[in-house]
Amino acid sequence: MREILISGADVVILTIMVWFVGSFINSKWPFLERFNIPVAVTGGFLFSLLMAMIYLIFNIKILFDLALRDQMILVFFSTVGLTAKFRTLAAGGKALLILTLVTAVFLILQDLLGVGIATALGVNPGYGLFGGSVSFAGGFGTAIAWGEIAQEAGLKGATEIGIMFATLGLIAGGIVGGPVARFLINKNQLTASNEDITQKPEPTQAPANLSIEARVRGALGTLMILAICVQAGELVNTYLSGRGVTLPGFLTAMLSAIILTNIADGFKLTLSKSAVDIAQEISLQLFLCLSLMSMQLWILSNTLGPVLFVTLAQTILMVFFAIFVVFRFLGRDYQAAVISSGFVGLGLGATPVGIANMNAVTAKHGPSPKAFILVPLVGAFFLDLMNATIIQGFLKMIGTYS
Repeated sequence: MREILISGADVVILTIMVWFVGSFINSKWPFLERFNIPVAVTGGFLFSLLMAMIYLIFNIKILFDLALRDQMILVFFSTVGLTAKFRTLAAGGKALLILTLVTAVFLILQDLLGVGIATALGVNPGYGLFGGSVSFAGGFGTAIAWGEIAQEAGLKGATEIGIMFATLGLIAGGIVGGPVARFLINKNQLTASNEDITQKPEPTQAPANLSIEARVRGALGTLMILAICVQAGELVNTYLSGRGVTLPGFLTAMLSAIILTNIADGFKLTLSKSAVDIAQEISLQLFLCLSLMSMQLWILSNTLGPVLFVTLAQTILMVFFAIFVVFRFLGRDYQAAVISSGFVGLGLGATPVGIANMNAVTAKHGPSPKAFILVPLVGAFFLDLMNATIIQGFLKMIGTYS
C-alpha cells in the first residue's frame, strides 16, 4: 500500500478548495441550505468519500498533516471566549446546571441503548458501550483511549469499532442538528429576542469611512489577542499537566479569552467586532472541513450493517431527546432551539460539530450568545467527566469486557 502525506500549504489550499465545493453544492441543492447543513460538512464528507474510493481502488492512502486543524479549533474557541462578557452571562448559571444534568441523563440512555442492542445481537455487551457514549458522545479521542484499554482486556477490535461509530456519529451529528433546530423554530414560531440581538451592539462590518490603516490595525490587534489566548491556554495546560490535571486545549484557550475580554471590558477597551467575527468563521470552517476530509471511511467496510443500525438507533434517540427533553428543559425559546441543535452535534459527534450546527442556525435566524457558551463548556469539561464515571459504572454492571 502506498501512503501520500499532504502537509504545509497544500493542506490549506486543498481544504479551502473542498470548502468551495461544499458551498457550490449547497447552493445548487436547496434542501441542504433549507436544513442548515454546514458547507464544511457537505464538502468534507464528499471528499472523504473520494479518498475512500482511491484507497479501495488504487490501494493508496492519503493522509493529512492535522496541525492546522488543531490550531484552528484553539483559535475558534478563543473567539468564542472573546464574546463572553460576564455582565451578559449572569443568567446562564441555572441553564448551565440544567444542561449538565440533562447531558448526564442522555449519556446513561445512550449506553443503555448501546448495551441493549449488543445484548440483543448476542455479542459482548462491552461492544455496546462503544456503540454508546464511548464513541458517540466521547468522539474519536475517547473511543481510541477506551479502545486500547478494552483490547488489552480482551475485547478484540474495540478501537476500530469505536472509530467506526465516532466517524458515523460525526456525520450524523452534522446532518441532523440543523433540521432539529429548524423543526423547533418553525413549529413554535421562534425568533431571536431583542435582548439577544442587542448583546452584539458593534457592527459586523467595518464602517466604510475607516482608513486602510485603521482596518489593518483592528485586524492585527485581533490576531495578536487570539495568539495570546492560544498561548496562555497552552501555558495553563502545561502547568496543570505537571500537577496531574489534564484539560482540553480549546477549553483553556477559551477560558483565557473569557478572562482577557472581561479585563478589557472593565477598562472600557474594545476589540474589532468585524475582525473577531471573520476569525471565528474562518477558523471554524477550516477545522470542520479538514476534520471531515481526513476521515478514513474504508474502516467501515467490515461490520457495516450492525454499525449503521446502531448509529440509526442512536440518531433517533438523539432527535427525540433533543426535541422533547433538551428543548423543554432549557426554556422552550429560541435559544433552547439553538442549544438543542448544538446538543445533537455534541452527543453524536463532537463539540465542534455542535458549534457548527449552532453557527449555521444563528447565521440564518439570529444570534444566541448563551448557546455558544453553554454547549462548549458542557462538551469540553462536564461531559468528559460524567462520561468517564458513567462508563465505569456500566463496566461494573456488565462485568468489565469479559
